[in-house]
Amino acid sequence: MMMKKSAVAYKTGSIAPGAFKTILPVAIAVFWIGFGRPTVAVAEPPHGDVAVTCTNPYSGASWQIRIDYDRRTVDSNPAAIDNGTISWRDAATRWYYELDRKSGQLTVTMASSTGGNFLHDQCKLDR
Repeated sequence: MMMKKSAVAYKTGSIAPGAFKTILPVAIAVFWIGFGRPTVAVAEPPHGDVAVTCTNPYSGASWQIRIDYDRRTVDSNPAAIDNGTISWRDAATRWYYELDRKSGQLTVTMASSTGGNFLHDQCKLDR
């Protein structure tokens, strides 16, 4: 039984015979992944100044906070705003607030020398 062996000579700047059979499908796949697939719509981040009503579920007391998405502030205090949360520290009381943007849960942390306290309130956010 006789086996045939073939050798391909590679020269600088040349492409081996049959290489296009491999390169073309790869090039098409790369093009499709990069440009050909439909784009996914990304929700536009909120803009402007919004008043949000928050309520203490135990006492029923309500109040409003003002979120300015453009200036990234809450009640004029600098805030960290991302897709999941809005957090800020009140300059007057030094309390730390964290608002869950999906559930509306507002956690207030009041630090003190005795360990501090946590309050859990509920805010009504636009969906």
